[in-house]
Amino acid sequence: MGQKKLVRFAELETFKNVLQFPENTPGTWHSFFGNQHPITLELACGKGEYAVGLGQLYPDRNLIGVDLKGNRIWVGAKKAIQQKLDNVAFLRTQIDKIAEYFAPGEVAEIWITFPDPQLRFSKAKKRLTHPKFLRLYQQFLAPGGCIHLKTDSPDLYRFTKTVIGIYGCPLLDDTDNVYAAEKVSDELNIKTHYESLDIAGSNRIHYLRFGLPADLGNKEKDGILKEILLNDERPD
Repeated sequence: MGQKKLVRFAELETFKNVLQFPENTPGTWHSFFGNQHPITLELACGKGEYAVGLGQLYPDRNLIGVDLKGNRIWVGAKKAIQQKLDNVAFLRTQIDKIAEYFAPGEVAEIWITFPDPQLRFSKAKKRLTHPKFLRLYQQFLAPGGCIHLKTDSPDLYRFTKTVIGIYGCPLLDDTDNVYAAEKVSDELNIKTHYESLDIAGSNRIHYLRFGLPADLGNKEKDGILKEILLNDERPD
């Protein structure tokens, strides 16, 4: 590990706005922030641009960026400290363990910004909008809560719309070219490091906002999704 990373990891241990693999956190987050403001998660937050950006926009919300990479979290946590954003914190852990850290109904909304689209069929279950993950989010997302997806991947955008349709998720907003709109909201104007890279080369940003139904369905729906993915994978 490089010297710069070693310094950052050591400093991360001293940051009061960072919790690394903590225990016994469900139901304690409002006490952690010292208020009853609604909680928003940024999953796979990277350098935390959305957590920090939303924290600036909404001082009456609590933001938690979640990622496994401590070196990246350090960037967002440091910025939040420098800007005295007491409503922004970071949780270092694996996303597939996220339900272990929150109580039922404790989170008001979730942002998923420019995640790895996991394009190969064999990686589909790693997509953060796969029903495997939606079932995790359902364990702590408040009734009426929503999930935001912002991505430059047309494949992930289409996949998520397919999931929304199969599993009966309420679709609240759907934009296949965010910056082509006459007016772009302050939330969607927040830029991340990965957005600037335009890895997908699509030159457009897609956005979905959706809720979760009371029941995400059974193995029959999972089978329908798997068959659609298999057909997409097969050559013409």
